[in-house]
Amino acid sequence: MNFTTKEQLILASASPRRKELLQMLNVPFEIVTSDVIETSVTADTVRKYVTEVALLKARDVSGKCPGHCIIGADTIVVFNDQILHKPVSEEEAVEHLTKLAGNRHEVMTAVALILADGTEHTFVEVTSVIFKNVSPLMIKAYIQTGDPYDKAGGYGIQTSGAMLVDRIEGDYNNVVGLPIATLVQKMLTLQLLKLSF
Repeated sequence: MNFTTKEQLILASASPRRKELLQMLNVPFEIVTSDVIETSVTADTVRKYVTEVALLKARDVSGKCPGHCIIGADTIVVFNDQILHKPVSEEEAVEHLTKLAGNRHEVMTAVALILADGTEHTFVEVTSVIFKNVSPLMIKAYIQTGDPYDKAGGYGIQTSGAMLVDRIEGDYNNVVGLPIATLVQKMLTLQLLKLSF
């Protein structure tokens, strides 16, 4: 598949995983990171929270790069209606992964698109992830890799964290951090991308 765009695309994310997924489109884009404090956002539902954080990041970058098309995203892990943020300590990583062991949780990624004219579009992709009933020893061994600390919920499905996962229901790339298939459909609908042969 070949995509073309006339837009000046900017990915408002420092995530190497989102960068890799967006590169699948083979269209030029820049990376400009936002300087926002994600935890400053308050909302009455987890869906609203993740959407507002994605918008906050995208708006911040839009302000720095007027006339560009901004793609902002935020990914959260939700267990029993509670957001499990990136763990800041070994204790918190143990707490997150112990909760998830043997259970189902949701990974939500909100994507915010701000067009060159300032129009905003958002969507939320949800994937269910079911963890194996992993032992405390397995959790400890995984935490020792250092992998959990920059990842929502304390694990990466594209790294050795995959060994904690039994199965998923939904988009795998959404769990990685960017629901690329839904994003492409949205960008085609908005005529930000064209499909060529």
